[in-house]
Amino acid sequence: MLDKLKVEEGLSQIRPFLQRDGGDVELIEITDDNIVKVKLVGACGTCPMSMMTLKGGVERELKKVVPELKAVEAV
Repeated sequence: MLDKLKVEEGLSQIRPFLQRDGGDVELIEITDDNIVKVKLVGACGTCPMSMMTLKGGVERELKKVVPELKAVEAV
């Protein structure tokens, strides 16, 4: 299982970019098979580009901090 503190650290590095556009990300769950489930909130929650942000931004950056991460999924 992934280290929750490392995941939170990675998310804290991403948050300023999301917050600049009026959004944010909340950690919901870390599964036993190394999938991180998050909720995009604020402007990110309703943005039509949110899936691109999730995969191309949040997931890519989190994998730099937590390489054993398999995927990031929205809930």
